[in-house]
Amino acid sequence: MLRPSVLLLLGCLLLPAAPSSAQDAPLPRPLTLDDAFALQTVGDPRISPDEQWVAYTIRTTDLDEDKSETRIWMVPLRGGDPIPMTMEGASASTPRWSPDGRYLSFLAARGGNTTQVWALNRLGGEAQSLTDVKQGVSDYAWSPDGTRLALVIKDAEEAEDEDEKPRPYVIDRLQFKRDYAGYLDRRRTHIYVYDLQADSLWQVTSGDYDDRDPVWSPDGTRIAFVSNRTEEPDANDNTDLWIVPADAPDQGATLLQVTTNPGADHSPAWSPDGRFLTYVTVTQPEIIWYATRHLAVAPVQGGDARVLTAALDRHVSNPRFAPDGRSIFFELEDSGEAHLARIDPDGRNLRRPIQGGVSLRAYDVGPRGAVVGLISRPDLPHELFRLEGDTLRQLTFTNQPLLDRLRLAEVRTIHFPSRDGTEIEGFLYTPPGYDPALRYPTLLRIHGGPVSQYDVAFNLEAQLFAAHGYVVVMTNPRGSSGYGQAFSHAIWADWGNKDFEDVMAGVDYAIELGVADPDRLGVGGWSYGGILTNYVITRTDRFKAAITGASEVLYRSNYGHDHYQRQWEAELGLPWRNAEAWERISPFNAVENITTPTLIMGGALDWNVPILNSEQLYQALRRLGRTTRLVVYPGEHHGIRRPSFQKDRWERYLAWYDHYVKGTAPTDQPGSDD
Repeated sequence: MLRPSVLLLLGCLLLPAAPSSAQDAPLPRPLTLDDAFALQTVGDPRISPDEQWVAYTIRTTDLDEDKSETRIWMVPLRGGDPIPMTMEGASASTPRWSPDGRYLSFLAARGGNTTQVWALNRLGGEAQSLTDVKQGVSDYAWSPDGTRLALVIKDAEEAEDEDEKPRPYVIDRLQFKRDYAGYLDRRRTHIYVYDLQADSLWQVTSGDYDDRDPVWSPDGTRIAFVSNRTEEPDANDNTDLWIVPADAPDQGATLLQVTTNPGADHSPAWSPDGRFLTYVTVTQPEIIWYATRHLAVAPVQGGDARVLTAALDRHVSNPRFAPDGRSIFFELEDSGEAHLARIDPDGRNLRRPIQGGVSLRAYDVGPRGAVVGLISRPDLPHELFRLEGDTLRQLTFTNQPLLDRLRLAEVRTIHFPSRDGTEIEGFLYTPPGYDPALRYPTLLRIHGGPVSQYDVAFNLEAQLFAAHGYVVVMTNPRGSSGYGQAFSHAIWADWGNKDFEDVMAGVDYAIELGVADPDRLGVGGWSYGGILTNYVITRTDRFKAAITGASEVLYRSNYGHDHYQRQWEAELGLPWRNAEAWERISPFNAVENITTPTLIMGGALDWNVPILNSEQLYQALRRLGRTTRLVVYPGEHHGIRRPSFQKDRWERYLAWYDHYVKGTAPTDQPGSDD
């Protein structure tokens, strides 16, 4: 159910403790670029078996060292001071408690070695490495009795020649490349079991398949996992749930297939009695990423699976049974929010223990039913909260000292009609100190995906633009998730049409409200946000500046070059057989319509949306004599990870918009005209 047309989200900011004197209290100030890197990222909460502690991660950024680091902390579940568990200078991830609660384990690559499982004794002492796998470990899970670990390990590379000369890539797979992974060979990831006491490791799955997400059965005799074991796994997304005996070192000769749905089945979790698996399923794989992800349950000894949320028509994720087995928890994406929901195993009695104007990114449920969620609001980056009855109690205050010094943007949820009358939801950020008597320079920022959504989580980029004096309009146009499958599927093979009308309706609505200045508009986005930006600037000259990041522009040129061949074929057909469909939606074919000064950006190694697209767009605009600039980040893939490059990108954003939207004089900042 959509909320009223304009709604101020969640009241005001968290208030700091009263200072000792009014003169000592610093006045709140707008957020700066340095503040953006001072903010810390909280993640991956895990409740201890005795429900006394919550382990979690904190990622920090060091601009001087030009790197980020993740450490593991824990905080009392009843509330109190957090305690760092891993040392500075060595990143760690994936915190997990041993079943007896004595050890806190994690993944880390220390001393220049590959990633291994490490463990800390809660009584004290240094972390000890539990595994020693040459090629490293990518995931793991404790057995219920704490004597074994299920490990996810990739096949080892062939031994290099002594002279270490590089070898050519020899490729024979249908899906032969992927961003960050590079060219794909026949090395696969499989499940292993490691006996801690006997120091014995054995392989329980094998074959020309990738196996992942191992989950132990409650009695510790079996492991459920996810794998696409079709004849040609590269040709489809048909992952299924499988079960393998944990103590049979036969490399997966004995397997039980639990699901047979032709779509993707993943994220398994056992019922406490070991009779069922709950999981996430896609029942309409033919519409690829536009299909809704549902919650399902399947009996492990045979029988029909049951979809529990077919009538809900919203994406679900991360399911798990309650400790008593009488309900199933899961994350639920819905209309610009993300909730914690639970439902009975028969599909009845859906409720939302955590809902309202919040964005839940992760959660955990303790052995006795304690619930902790990782929650954000427009004024609060993600922090840990404990659910107590119907109320939430905040456990971590990681960024509070910084937030107490900042004056953030006001954020409203807005609803407005698109050109054809379809109701669209979005978010409107107004600068600190906003004066309703004035109209402000305004930026339309478009999310990636396209099957994604802006939600009520703290949005650092929008806050940064607002602090710099801009109104920011962020919409969830058709193609977005969170509003049902039909809403998402509406742009099938028709990109740049209804979604263009929807984002433009958001700009018009901000002008109608008297907030946006129609003569000072900018537009931009990354990934699909950049793609839709390309459509916008080929169809209108209303914007004074555009920034298109990691975008596509001439789609047939991507075939065989990016890593989406199967999805392209499903939506548009084979490019040599259905060329018209590919060319019809390519913004490149309308490039002569672009008059907007356009900053084009991307990562040099991006195989998700290859830099080829940005180069083609830049070359065309430069040849046409338009105002443009191309920025390519060396060594970067689809997401820009190096902190100095992240800072450079934001500086260029602000300089480009300031010059062309606000009309400020060029400066020596990146992105300005010299």
